[in-house]
Amino acid sequence: MAEKKTTKKAATTEVAAEKKAPAKKAAAKKVEVAINAENVGFKAGDVYQALAAAGKALTVAEIAKAAKIATEEVYLGIGWLFKEGKVKGEGNLVALA
Repeated sequence: MAEKKTTKKAATTEVAAEKKAPAKKAAAKKVEVAINAENVGFKAGDVYQALAAAGKALTVAEIAKAAKIATEEVYLGIGWLFKEGKVKGEGNLVALA
């Protein structure tokens, strides 16, 4: 019977140790961006609307936050708008042209 008690105690100790172990950090989410004309056009619209609503030049991070899209998607939208001549760069800021 002594063997059963030690086995039970060892199992309990292992379970307690597992509960106290710090949780592993989740890996950063990888953004999947569909690269096609329709999706990039929509992202360009999101960027344009964010800049128009702000009424001033914004950084890429500020645009991403305002438009609620990933920074990678902001870059796609900015590229589209640069090609059309609708935005201009001001240092590290982007503004409507």
